[in-house]
Amino acid sequence: MTRIAAVHGALAPHRHSQHTITDMVARTCLPPGADRRVLDRLHRGARVTTRHTALPLDRYGGLEDFGEVNDAFIATAVPLGAEAVAGALDTAGLSPRDIDLLIFTSVTGIAAPSVDARLVGRLGLRPDVRRVPVFGLGCVAGAAGIGRLHDYLLGRPDDVAVLLSVELCSLTFQRGDSSTANLVASALFGDGAAAVVACGSRRPATTGGPGRPGPVVVDTRSRLYPDTERAMGWDITGSGFRIVLDAGVPDLVRKNLAADVDGFLADHGLTRADITAWVCHPGGPKVLEAVEEVLELPDGALDFTWRSLAAVGNLSSSSVLHVLRDTLAERPPPAGSAGLLLAMGPGFCAELVLLRW
Repeated sequence: MTRIAAVHGALAPHRHSQHTITDMVARTCLPPGADRRVLDRLHRGARVTTRHTALPLDRYGGLEDFGEVNDAFIATAVPLGAEAVAGALDTAGLSPRDIDLLIFTSVTGIAAPSVDARLVGRLGLRPDVRRVPVFGLGCVAGAAGIGRLHDYLLGRPDDVAVLLSVELCSLTFQRGDSSTANLVASALFGDGAAAVVACGSRRPATTGGPGRPGPVVVDTRSRLYPDTERAMGWDITGSGFRIVLDAGVPDLVRKNLAADVDGFLADHGLTRADITAWVCHPGGPKVLEAVEEVLELPDGALDFTWRSLAAVGNLSSSSVLHVLRDTLAERPPPAGSAGLLLAMGPGFCAELVLLRW
C-alpha cells in the first residue's frame, strides 16, 4: 500500500484579519457609496478570522487585467511551492533527488512552463523526474491528488511521489463585481500551499511525523454527479477567473454524500462508526454543516476542519491537506484504525480516500 510519509503546509506572505479584508473588498468590489451591509453579513457569516494573501491588500485594486494577475500568481506560486515541497521532504527524511513523480495542482493560475517544471532546478530534483501538472479539479484536487499518487505507486512500489498544491485564491477576486457569488468567495478563500510525500509499498518506511509512521492509503473513490456543471467553477473572462458558485451546493452534499460514503466503506467491511478520523475539506460553513448533518458525525469530528477555516479560510485544494497535516501532528488515530479523507469540487464531484493508521 501507499504510505503517506509527510505533509507540509505553507501560507502566502501577507496575513490579515477578516475585518481588514472586508474593508479591502468593499473598496475594490462595491460601487462608491454603496450599502455594504450584505458584504459585512457574508463576511461575518463565513466564520473566518484571519487569512493570508499573495499580495499586500493595497495592490489588489490596481491589478488591471488577467495577464498582470497571472504574473503575480507565478511570482508567488513558485517560491511558496518550493517551501511546501522542501518542508515535506525534510519531515520525511528524503532529498529532492528521491522524488520520482511530482504532481502539481492549482485552479487559481496558469503557467507554461508549469510551476512544477520551474521547481525542478530550484529544488534540485532529478532531470528525469516525471511531472503531471493538473488544472480544473478545484477544491477536490487535494484529495484527488492523493488518489493519483496512490494509483502511480501501486504500479511503481519502489518510488517516491509528491503532490504539490498551490492556490492563490485572492488573485481571482473580481474587481468591481458586487455579485453575491464574488462576495461569498471574497469572504471564504485564502492563499496557501501544501505538499504530500508518499512512498510505495517497497520503499523503506519513513516516519510521516515525529516518532510514528504515517497512514497508508487503502483505496480511493471518485464520484462525478450528472448535470451539475454550473454548481461550482470558473467563467474565464478578460479580467481573469470569475467564480461560479450555486447556492444549492449544500443540498448536493445532502443528496449524494452519505450514500457514496456508505457504499465506499461497505466495500471494505466498514461503517461510519469505524472511522476514527474525518479529514474533510473546509468548503465553508453551510457545506460543513451539511456534511455533519448527512453523515451524522459525532461532536468534534470536524474540529480540525473548522479550526483551519477560521485560521486561514478555504485554501481550495490545499485546505484538506492542511487538515491532514494537523491530524497527523496533533491527534493521530490509534494504530490500525481507519480514517476517511474527503473533498468536493467543480463537476460537481466528490473524492474519497480511505486511510489506515
